[in-house]
Amino acid sequence: QVQLVESGGGLVQVGGSLRLSCEASGSIGRVNDMGWYRQAPGKQRELVAIIISGGSTNYADSVKGRFTISRDNAKNTVHLQMNSLKPEDTAVYYCSASIATIITRKYWGQGTQVTVSS
Repeated sequence: QVQLVESGGGLVQVGGSLRLSCEASGSIGRVNDMGWYRQAPGKQRELVAIIISGGSTNYADSVKGRFTISRDNAKNTVHLQMNSLKPEDTAVYYCSASIATIITRKYWGQGTQVTVSS
């Protein structure tokens, strides 16, 4: 009933920028925290950034100063602005959201590929 759909991934040169978006739709109750994770080949999925409903944010050390997470509660969307991209940023990026209906559970998007070429 709840779907998270990411968009905005693609191929970019070193130093370039991309903006990822994720929209939650379906039977949505209260949306609590929303975040972005990424998984590179051969590596474990890691948290990139998270934002709670009140606006507080947290970032992985590797992206601080380069990435910015934001959300639009009215549109049930979360964005990730990625600047000064590095080859190390290459990964599949996943959107997540904790949503309260009858119970609170964490949902995941299908992922979008980001490739930074050198």
